[in-house]
Amino acid sequence: MIDLSMQFLGLKLSGPIVVASSPLSQSIESVRHMEDAGAAAIVLSSLFEEQLAIESRTLDEDLSRGTDSFAESLGYLPDLDDYRMTHDVYLEHLRRVRAAVDVPILASLNGATSGGWVRFAKEMEQAGAHAIELNTYALATDKAQTGTSLEEQLLDLVRNVCQAVKIPVAVKLSQSFTSVPNLAGRLEKAGAKAVVLFNRFYQPDFDIETLEVKPSLHLSTPSELLPRLHWAAILYGNVSMDIVITGGVHSAEDVLKSVMAGANVTELASALYIHGIDHIRRVLADLNYWLEKREYTSLAETRGCLSRRSAPDLSPFDRGNYIKTLSSYSLRQTMPAF
Repeated sequence: MIDLSMQFLGLKLSGPIVVASSPLSQSIESVRHMEDAGAAAIVLSSLFEEQLAIESRTLDEDLSRGTDSFAESLGYLPDLDDYRMTHDVYLEHLRRVRAAVDVPILASLNGATSGGWVRFAKEMEQAGAHAIELNTYALATDKAQTGTSLEEQLLDLVRNVCQAVKIPVAVKLSQSFTSVPNLAGRLEKAGAKAVVLFNRFYQPDFDIETLEVKPSLHLSTPSELLPRLHWAAILYGNVSMDIVITGGVHSAEDVLKSVMAGANVTELASALYIHGIDHIRRVLADLNYWLEKREYTSLAETRGCLSRRSAPDLSPFDRGNYIKTLSSYSLRQTMPAF
C-alpha cells in the first residue's frame, strides 16, 4: 500500500485530503462520515466577523460590504440578525466534533479586520482546535483605500492572532493581491504557518427585470485549479510555511497536480456537494492506484516535482508562457486542413 501521509501544520496527516470550510461540517454525523471516508483533517464552517459584531451590537457599516461573497457560503449569508451560529454555539460544536473524531480539526474565522478575532481565536484554542484557518476577505470599495493598506490590515490581523495562540495559524488568501510571493513571505514573518490558495470570490449578479443586485453562487470546477497550481509552484521553495490548494480540486489528478506543484495538502468542498462525502474514498483509491502503477512508494516523493524551482525551463511560469500560449493558439487556428 502506498504511503499517502503528508506533513501539515506540524501534524502527520493520513493523506492529502482536507475537507474545506463549508456547512457540511455543521453536522456531527457528516463529520464522522468525512473521517470514515478518509479525510485527513476537517476545517469547520467559518465563524463570521459580522456575527461577532452582532453579538456585541457594534456592527460597523464597513464590515457589511461584500457579505454575499464569502468563500465557503453555499447560499447567500442570511440576514445577519437571523444568523444563529453565535460564537458560544460554535465553540460547543467545536468541542463536540473534537470528541467525535480523531482527525485534526481546524477552526475557521472569516473576516477582514482584527476586531474580536484575537479573543475568539483564544477561545477556539481552548475549545480544542488543532489549528485556526483565517479565512480572509477584504474588498476595497473606497478609492482612497490603497492595496498597501489592505495588506497591512491583513498582516496586522495575522500578527495579532498568531501572537495570541500557541496552535498553528493558516491564512486563506484571495488571489487579487498584486505580489503573492511578497505577501506570503510577510505573512510567514507575521507568524503564519501555512498559506491557503485561494479564497473564492463570489460576485453578485444583476437582474435587469427587477433592477436588483442578487447574490450568485456556483460550485467550483477543475478549471479553477490552474491559477492555484501556478502560485503554489512559484511559492514552493520560496517560503518555509506549508502550502494548501483549495478551489477546483475534484479528482485524484487534481490532488496529484497540487502536490506536484508544491502543496502539502488539498481542501475539497464543492466536489463533496456534487458527488457526496464518499467521493473522498474514491479519490484516495484512484490516487493510490496511480502512484502504485508508477512504482512510487509515497505521495510525498512527488511534492514539488513540477514547481518552478524544479523546472529546467522557467518560461511556463513567467511571461514566456503568455507568449507561447498565444502563438500556439494562433498557429492552430491558421494552419490549413489536409
